[in-house]
Amino acid sequence: MEAAHIERADALTAGHRARAARGERHPVEDFLFTYYSYKPGLLRRWHPGAGVELADAAATPRATWRWYAEGSEPGSLVVDAKGFLPEKHDLVGAVERILRLTAGRAGRFGCFGLHEWAMVYRQREHRHPIPLRLGQAETDAVVDAADLRCTHFDAFRFFTPEAVPRNSETPTRARQAELEQPGCLHAGMDLYKWAVKLGPIVPGEVLLDAFELARDIRVLDMEASPYDLREWGYEPVAIETHEGKAEYVRRQRAFAERGQALRARLLEALDHAKSISPAHERAAVPAR
Repeated sequence: MEAAHIERADALTAGHRARAARGERHPVEDFLFTYYSYKPGLLRRWHPGAGVELADAAATPRATWRWYAEGSEPGSLVVDAKGFLPEKHDLVGAVERILRLTAGRAGRFGCFGLHEWAMVYRQREHRHPIPLRLGQAETDAVVDAADLRCTHFDAFRFFTPEAVPRNSETPTRARQAELEQPGCLHAGMDLYKWAVKLGPIVPGEVLLDAFELARDIRVLDMEASPYDLREWGYEPVAIETHEGKAEYVRRQRAFAERGQALRARLLEALDHAKSISPAHERAAVPAR
């Protein structure tokens, strides 16, 4: 399983690693490695999840990894959930709260990816050195005619000053668990971040599935953006049209379904770790 995991991880990061060696950047495919600041090597590290005993692992480099302990059989190792959960109590509680509350909500599908448009609204300089598909004036006009409904703080914090008061919500870091909802593309991408933060209690295949989901979501995020990425091989999802809005929502709903299934797997891994670590006190999660 570990060898297959490493092979899959290497395949997922091959393009990024090759570009990095050449000093090149891709506006879509390299985003996850800068936005989340996790190195490709992190994806290669396979964990079986809590409660799985690895025979003869004590004689391997894994014995030096943090959060591993001796198993019940001589020479075996097991993820040290009893050590990890108490030490990471606050972090795990915060991640669990976001996951559980988001999993229990219905998705919202009326934002049409306008967060990327709000990031360039009435600005001459932009985050990406790529031309705007409609030009600045027409891009601004799309935002002027739209209702901004962004619920995700890490998208909202990049809004231009002129776009901030146009949004229907005022997301903050403190309100993240309150506002997070499964239809949000960034909430789906963040499942990769939560999988990383939950560390060794998350099975390797769940981590890679979360990365793949984030990578796929990023494609739609940029195809629906105001940037013209056709030279990079991406056809635009023209959300300023009825047809573009319909395509965006169709794909957004599919990502929401994948995201909800992945949230369930992350919570299952967390619940399992807690079940074998009775010393860990369960973090309180509000009913709504």
